[in-house]
Amino acid sequence: MLTVLLVDDDPEFSEVACTIIEFLGHEVLTACNLAEAREWLTKETFDHVLLDFMLPDGSGAHLFEELNELPKQPRITLITGHPSVKSIIKGLCGPNIDYLVKPIQREDIEAVLSTKKKPSPTPEPKIKKHFGHLIGESASMAELYKLISRVSRTKANVMLLGESGAGKEVVAAAIHAASQSDGPYIATNCGAFSKELIGSELFGHEKGAFTGAVGKKEGVFEQAEGGTLFLDEITEMPIDMQPNLLRVLENKVVIRLGGTKTIPVNCRVVSATNRKMEEIAESKVLREDIYFRLAVFPITIPPLRERREDIALLATYFVDEFNKDNGTHFKWEESQLDTLTAYDWPGNVRELRHFVHRAGIMSDPESSEIELPKTIESPFAKKQSTTSSLAAGRTIEDVEKELIYATLEKVNGNKTLAAEMLGISTKTLYNRLHAYGDLSKDDS
Repeated sequence: MLTVLLVDDDPEFSEVACTIIEFLGHEVLTACNLAEAREWLTKETFDHVLLDFMLPDGSGAHLFEELNELPKQPRITLITGHPSVKSIIKGLCGPNIDYLVKPIQREDIEAVLSTKKKPSPTPEPKIKKHFGHLIGESASMAELYKLISRVSRTKANVMLLGESGAGKEVVAAAIHAASQSDGPYIATNCGAFSKELIGSELFGHEKGAFTGAVGKKEGVFEQAEGGTLFLDEITEMPIDMQPNLLRVLENKVVIRLGGTKTIPVNCRVVSATNRKMEEIAESKVLREDIYFRLAVFPITIPPLRERREDIALLATYFVDEFNKDNGTHFKWEESQLDTLTAYDWPGNVRELRHFVHRAGIMSDPESSEIELPKTIESPFAKKQSTTSSLAAGRTIEDVEKELIYATLEKVNGNKTLAAEMLGISTKTLYNRLHAYGDLSKDDS
């Protein structure tokens, strides 16, 4: 029989845990804060201390030193109800301290109180790739997996919304994998082709359709027959090309450039953009009828800063990837993972992967220690962080002026469209520009 001290400020949890501990044949005393725990430690000798990580008067970790100075040092198990700090707790624990994450089952308490010799640690399981592509166990990723699972049972077109680097193409590949379709996965970037070539890329061409067309070519719609077509940066497609895309989406047929024959096509279209829905509507970069055809099922991919608990997992996967490619054996220290988790990663997963590989390159290949670069921020992140226009002490006139110029830049100088977006008349906009000394009145 063991004498156990349970230190936890959750009365319901303490009641249940005490019942379990007594059922297992042990004696248990309780404290709801550090002060009560210290008082018990002066009166009783304990074999095991179950210690909540977050208590009203401080962290349970503050008791470590005092427990280690006792004549009879008890075993320690840290408890937390916050899964996001699990990696931090694991780093604090070390080899002689156990840890548990709520909710805790009877088997969990029985295991930590067991006096039997623990078996040799088994190798950590491989990082799970959901649908063969996606890494992350956060709540926001669990929601994403649910959406992918549901849409994969249908043939609905999907539009992926999310910041640059968030992993839209990986999500598109995951949707294709979850769909278990017989056809291939074909990806193309609508912003990577000139206006003259995008029609050939999407719909194909016949021999002699234009100068340089020395043979016929299947477009990506034909190539993706029975599978998934991923159209990245869909909002960068020239507006005058979009009616052709609409006809394909509505009629399920394509006509190659220079041809007259209609060719049936059958594929799911997954499109992607880093613009927000409101911006798509306001900037008019995508026709409304195209949007409703493509965004039958829109999915927003969370940025990395909104799923910080996945950062350590991704960093571990990327360093394993680097080790495999380069014959190295680098491993993260807990403090390094804490540093990575604290950063916002404005470039998202792409930026994290680049950073990890850069750290691997600059580290000693004969060592397992990773040398972090002096700074995490990329030059692009620094540029973004200095462009905020809202600061104390600025006049309303200054902010208004900056907003007008920023809007004009966004619409390539089109003053009529800028006035609409700003909610003012064109005359008012001209008056403002005149006051700023910008006398140009030509609409772009």
